[in-house]
Amino acid sequence: MARNNLPSIAAGEGGLNRYLDEIRKFPMLEPQEEYMLAKRYQEHDDRKAAHKLVTSHLRLVAKIAMGYRGYGLPIGEVVSEGNVGLMQAVKKFEPDRGFRLATYAMWWIKAAIQEYILRSWSLVKMGTTANQKRLFFNLRRLKGKIQALDEGDLKPEQVKEIATTLKVSEDEVVSMNRRLSGDASLNAPIKASEGDSGQWQDWLVDDHDNQEEILIEQDELESRRALLANAMKVLNDRERRIFEARRLTEDPLTLEDLSAEFDISRERVRQIEVRAFEKVQDAVRKAALERANSLRVVEGA
Repeated sequence: MARNNLPSIAAGEGGLNRYLDEIRKFPMLEPQEEYMLAKRYQEHDDRKAAHKLVTSHLRLVAKIAMGYRGYGLPIGEVVSEGNVGLMQAVKKFEPDRGFRLATYAMWWIKAAIQEYILRSWSLVKMGTTANQKRLFFNLRRLKGKIQALDEGDLKPEQVKEIATTLKVSEDEVVSMNRRLSGDASLNAPIKASEGDSGQWQDWLVDDHDNQEEILIEQDELESRRALLANAMKVLNDRERRIFEARRLTEDPLTLEDLSAEFDISRERVRQIEVRAFEKVQDAVRKAALERANSLRVVEGA
């Protein structure tokens, strides 16, 4: 899967519009067709199948890329990097897990775009740690949420709120805010080669998923919940109680708590937990395989 086989974006807003018109010509895939194409690529290295999977998701890349226009980089480059992430997702996609490619690919697309932005921005010169990435891509949004978009240092209470929300130190918040403020005012006019106009704050990234992504994620979440609920039927009452208490709650019970509840050793509780997890995992895999086989039957009908 080479990038030169995909549509390219010419410079300027006109080039972007032509690109968007071109990728709209590629049809969206039905679940059964997507599954069969993914299996052909996975099992036979069918490049035509892979190309069809990629081109059918170029609109998803463009939609995600538009959320990063506020970083002052050529949108064509941002989209191109997102396409690289999409191709990586197609290579690693496992259709038998029972989920759609779009849900899996979103992470790869966003990761590729964010890595490109981090490489390109001069203000992120030191090591890009997880904390720095979190700050870089969320500080502006949080400043807007707490009405702190004025230039200059943040107030102590604002620093504390942002640090707590992002789970970083207050010093890191102050440092990143000064670098961002020093690079460009949010009220400064955009100087882009894409024909954009307005101010930086007009293009702040909205980190909320769009409605299409929300619906996709909700559908996948419901599917996972159904698989898990059915899979847990293989557990007996004790296994189910221990599995839920240790794996499915925000505040898991300790081995000691469950040891006292069932009057068994902590090691025995741990063994039951591990066995229950393995049984649920096997049941989920079996259900996913049955679902995949049913899709094959429908496709061949």
